[in-house]
This record gives sequence, structure tokens and C-alpha cells, in this order.
Amino acid sequence: MGVIQATVLLFGSFFVMLLGGVPISAGIGIASIITALASGMDFSIFSLTAAQRCFSGVDSFSLLALPFFSLGGNIMNKGGIAKRLVRFARLFVGKVPGYLAATNVLANMFFGAVSGSSVAAASAMGSIMGPLEKDEGYDPNYSAAVNICSAPTGILIPPSGPLILYSITAGGVSVAALFMGGYIPGIMLGVFVAGIAIIMAKKMGYKTSTIVETESPWKVAFDAIPSLLAVIIVMGGILAGFFTATEAGVVLCLYCGVLGIVYKELHAKEFYELLADTMVSSSTILFLIASSSIMSYVMSYTGIPAAISAGLMSISNNRYVILFIMNLFLLIMGMFLDLTPAVLIFTPIFLPIARSVGMSDVHFGVMLIMNMGIGSVTPPVGSCLFVGCGIAKVGIEGVTKYIVKMFAAMVVALLLVTFMPIFTMLIPYLCGLVPSFWW
Repeated sequence: MGVIQATVLLFGSFFVMLLGGVPISAGIGIASIITALASGMDFSIFSLTAAQRCFSGVDSFSLLALPFFSLGGNIMNKGGIAKRLVRFARLFVGKVPGYLAATNVLANMFFGAVSGSSVAAASAMGSIMGPLEKDEGYDPNYSAAVNICSAPTGILIPPSGPLILYSITAGGVSVAALFMGGYIPGIMLGVFVAGIAIIMAKKMGYKTSTIVETESPWKVAFDAIPSLLAVIIVMGGILAGFFTATEAGVVLCLYCGVLGIVYKELHAKEFYELLADTMVSSSTILFLIASSSIMSYVMSYTGIPAAISAGLMSISNNRYVILFIMNLFLLIMGMFLDLTPAVLIFTPIFLPIARSVGMSDVHFGVMLIMNMGIGSVTPPVGSCLFVGCGIAKVGIEGVTKYIVKMFAAMVVALLLVTFMPIFTMLIPYLCGLVPSFWW
């Protein structure tokens, strides 16, 4: 079987199963097996190799960071940290039109910076901001759209679980460099969404804040400091070499757990439920990684990555054209694939192409995660979209008209990050983590 036929069979059978409702992890594994056997691989050899790939794919100390960061985000969601971050965010944007929407964006950036999860941010901020915005007469669809589109900042502003997953998939790219590289793109994404949200709020006649804070701004800021310290502790510890990214996840869980107990909002029963939720989500991710390891092996055997690379390079040898096509493809795929399988599938395909046009592994990683973050707000498979709509109790059809404008702004931010490496590479360069801040 030729490489073109293998590519069509692998991805065609996968998407057919995806549309048929087969779980993504199972679909990846089944499509890989079908392609391997159709390509003439000996079944006994393939079975042994596939089993070895599954175990080696999940046999990684670094992977422990994912469940710990996930647990940390869940603890913050239930431990009273989100409420304090919302009050703190309101101090900065209380005087702008549609201040609650702007507060939502800024609070998602703060919460995402601590939790590293866009879904956790969409859930936490939607639960808190939705009722407040409803009381002030905001269109629930507009409120939900703002929450949904600002939630992906959480997977760019470190610490970030998806960036850790990319690091592992790419063969050990520096987690510290990826974390530092995510700051400016994450902030840019939030600022672009906030800008569109404020313009829309002004057109709809939403006013500035009418809430009179009973406590002084200093008291509100002081209450938020322990929550924000989580970022400093995690990032400072990683950069200073006190602990690895995996150990940082443990530190985050312990610190946020203590905060939840001190705030008297986290109890033994809730903690048990948080552990159970984390175990379920982590097992799903590990199963995806295992099945994706089989797909990576099949792709390497059939020469699919090399063929795709050659195909792109045959279209043009211009760096910007190739990166534009790559972004377009990833944005489309982001509409159908969740973030984790997308990172596992597309990193081995597109990373060699990115390297061939002079793009660093750190720059590509941030661009890939940004693409998948934008994909999480679009139907039909958008985790932030479904969580945000579910929390706000609105339909996808209603929020779409608002999401479209914010989506366009997010794509502009993505293109700036893609074609201007300085936005990603400057902070890692200043920290001495990468040799250059340009191509």
C-alpha cells in the first residue's frame, strides 16, 4: 500500500468512527490497527510492537504532572480561589463598558494562570459571573460567549498541562521555556477577546460598574495575593531549579488544598470527589496517549509524516505560506478533535516541518496549543464551548453569533504569534532558556 492510500485509510477510518460516536481513544487505536494490517505488517509482530508502544508511551515520570495540575485546577475551582480572583479582576476593569464581561476575561486569565486548564476556568468563571451578568441585564448568550472565548488563555499562561503534554510528545522540549513562551501569547489572546467584548458591550448599551465594594481595594487585593502566589511559587520553583514540572504539580495541589481549607470552602467529602474526577480524566488522557503511541508507530512505518512534509514543501518553500497552511489545517482539525488527541497526533507530523522552515520547538509548541485552544471554542467538538453553554444554560446556536467576532480576533492573535516569533521567544530568551528570540 502506498503512502497516500495509507494516509487516507488511517485518517479516513478515524473520522468515520469519530462521526459514528466511537470514543476518540478507541477510534485512534482501531484506525491504526486497520492501516497497519492493510499495509502488510505481520500481525504477530505488530501486536507485540503495539503493546510495547502503549506501555512505553505512558511509562513517563513527566506524565505525572498532568493529573497533579488537573487536581490543582479542580481544587481551586471548589476552594474559594476563583471568587477572590473575580473580585480582584473587577478592580482593574470596573470603569469600562460591559465591565462584567471584561472582568470575566481578566478573571479567566488569572484563574488559568493558576490552574492551567481552560475547561476548569470556563466552569469556575461561568458559575460565578453568569448570575452576576444576568442580574445586570446582560444577554446570557453574550456572557457565555465571552466566558468561552477567554477560557483558552488558561492553557497558554503557565503553568499549563497541554504544554507539558506537548513537551513529552515532542521528545523533551524544555518545559520552563514553553511556560515562559506562553505568557505573551496568552495575554494577547485575552486582550483581543476583551477588546471585542468591550466594543460589543458598548454597542449593546451595557454600563460601567454600579457595585459599591464594601471592602477597600487594598483588602480585596490582599485577599487575592495568596491565590496569585501559586503562580509565583510554581514558576519560581521550576526556573530556580528547586523542583521539576511534575513536582511543581504536587506543590500546586498541596498549596491550593491548604488555601481551600483555610478559606473553609473545601471539605473531606468534596476532596474525595475531586480526586475521583481527576482519576477519571487522567485515565482518559493516559488511554489516549497509549493509543496515540500506536498511531505514531504506524505513521512512521508507512512514511506519512515525511509524505505530508514533502507535500507541504512542494506547494511552496516560503516559510510564511507553509505556516499559514499549517495553521489553517490545525484550526479546521481543532473543530473536530479535542486538545489532547490533537497534540498527540499532529506534533510528530508538523514538528519536523516547522523545524525545516527555521521554527524553534518552543515557538511551534505555543502555536500548536494556541490553535487547539481556539478550536476548543468552536463546534462540533469544543470542550470550552460545551462546558460554557452548559454552565450558562444556553444553546450553541445562541452564542455562535457572538463567538464568530471573538473567534476572528483570536485568529488575528494567532497569526501575530505565528509570524512574529518575538512574542513567544522574548521571555524565554531573556531568561536564558533559548538562544534567540527570532527565526
